[in-house]
Amino acid sequence: MLDWLKNINKEYPDFWKNYLDKFETKPNRFVVISTETSGLNPDKDVILSLGSFGIVNDSIIILDNFEAVLLQYKYLHDNGLSNEFIIDSKMTKLEENEALETFINYLGNAVLVGHHINFDIEMINAALERLSCGRLKNEALDIDVMYRKLHDINDKQFSLDDLCDIYKIPKSDRNSSAEDAYKIALLFLKLKSRLGIK
Repeated sequence: MLDWLKNINKEYPDFWKNYLDKFETKPNRFVVISTETSGLNPDKDVILSLGSFGIVNDSIIILDNFEAVLLQYKYLHDNGLSNEFIIDSKMTKLEENEALETFINYLGNAVLVGHHINFDIEMINAALERLSCGRLKNEALDIDVMYRKLHDINDKQFSLDDLCDIYKIPKSDRNSSAEDAYKIALLFLKLKSRLGIK
């Protein structure tokens, strides 16, 4: 049977139906996200942690945040990987299904912002598929693409560290998805004003 035909009468979880309903109104906030993953293949790898901040009216709203370590014990066990970072982490620890539901409720219809955001979206979509949900519907902006557009650069990509160096955003020794999300948010605000994005 064709995939699209199977999806016509698909019964989605309630949280996903609520999420879809939110797109009847225009977004009034941006949500900056960063993921840490076990690798680069959305079909085989998993999200290990997710950090995000909301931006409203050109301000990062620190209290409007989501941060969690996703408990991926089966994946780590099956691949012979250590779960030491999960044990050591002070972040909220949630099972993948609970983390995704909480994140989708938090996200709503916001415009997503990230660094190489398409990868984050594909990882989230793969996790949503495991929960019998659809794919993210949010618009998305990528700070690397924004920077290259601003400077008319087509032949090079810039890492998050490159962009932080260019805009003199301090780096920290602590490496977490929330820390990266905050740096992306600072970069986004600088690029957004230069590109005239409302």
